[in-house]
Amino acid sequence: MRCYCCSGKLFADCCEPILTGTQPADAPEALMRSRYSAFCSNNACYLVSTHWPVEPDSRAQIQQTIDSTKWLGLKVIRTDLHPNTLTGSVEFVAFFDDQGVKQLHEKSSFVKQNDKWFYTSGEHLPPIKIGRNDECFCGSGKKFKRCHIAKSC
Repeated sequence: MRCYCCSGKLFADCCEPILTGTQPADAPEALMRSRYSAFCSNNACYLVSTHWPVEPDSRAQIQQTIDSTKWLGLKVIRTDLHPNTLTGSVEFVAFFDDQGVKQLHEKSSFVKQNDKWFYTSGEHLPPIKIGRNDECFCGSGKKFKRCHIAKSC
């Protein structure tokens, strides 16, 4: 099975080892991709445990988001790593179905604590424009106009 995060890799070779704890996320982008995969694979515990500071009371809200959202694809736009401060950021767009294709465009911030990366916060950004002839965000390899454009609003 291909990874939920649209990396083009198999799930077993991409986010699964991070989600199961057999391999740590080695950079902010790897953590962000694994968190997206956690939303797709119904893993609220992982999402809570990778947030800094850990917010155990957020599990119910995260589970509600998981239960009510169908994630369609992920596009990473930019990653920045600041090794001297053990911080980084990832700008991405996560596409989801909510009576048509919608998107969450965010710049997420990350911090490394005790050799482990954590998500700290996210800044919501305006939606990106997707051209009809752009490759579809879902990883199908088709042009957007031949794949998800009919479902967009």
